[in-house]
Amino acid sequence: MAGIEENLPRSAIGEITERGYKPLAKRKERRMQNNLAQDRRTTVDEIFEHLFDEISSLRLRPGDRISEAEIAARFGVSRQPVRDAFTRLANLDLLLIRPQRATEVKRFSSREIEKSRFVRAAVEAEVLRRAAARADGEAAKLLDACLKRQRAVIEKADLQNFGVLDYEFHKALCSIAGVDFAFEVISTEKAKVDRLCNLGLSKEDRMPQLLEDHEAIADAILAGDAERAVKIGMVHLSRLDSTIASIAETNAHYFEPDDG
Repeated sequence: MAGIEENLPRSAIGEITERGYKPLAKRKERRMQNNLAQDRRTTVDEIFEHLFDEISSLRLRPGDRISEAEIAARFGVSRQPVRDAFTRLANLDLLLIRPQRATEVKRFSSREIEKSRFVRAAVEAEVLRRAAARADGEAAKLLDACLKRQRAVIEKADLQNFGVLDYEFHKALCSIAGVDFAFEVISTEKAKVDRLCNLGLSKEDRMPQLLEDHEAIADAILAGDAERAVKIGMVHLSRLDSTIASIAETNAHYFEPDDG
């Protein structure tokens, strides 16, 4: 090949080089860009998950300020992935981003809480109706496994993981109903209210009652009794009414000014 190149004009060698190597260079460039994009997505996810947990657990409280620069330094990244994570959290109503002002953990809004609970109740009711209509032997196994795991964490006083199992139960209901996509709505709205409820009763106080509700919901679904399942489900959600009212009264500084 070297001998052939020696006999070709330099312009021809240049043309061969461009045709032979430029596409390869472009492929390498695309791979590098894809890898960088993947790394960036991974970093954004890590920052998002870290801050989501900090906010949901109330280690970061409503009104607390957080700095782009500080988070970027903590993770050893530029500010862009931090901004992307902040935007995702803002879309979940967990952060308040204001141009030229400090970003802060969003305070609770009575109106938004009411909206979240309304949306969740509507979606959950339809999920329960569909689940009762579709429940079969596989559904029974799935629900039984979910409930066994919940009982186990309570019996062992391993209540830290009960929240995860609570989400798992509602995700299983969506799967049985054949509407897996509904879980995204339920989990989003549930997370907004869960953060508020962490200011109220301890998990030790709340979990046994939640388990009883889950067991009753499962029984109704497996019996094919849609209306009973919905009725229990709405009672399950309404248990938060007094808790939310009490929290709003005793932690008024964590709420936005009266928004009607």
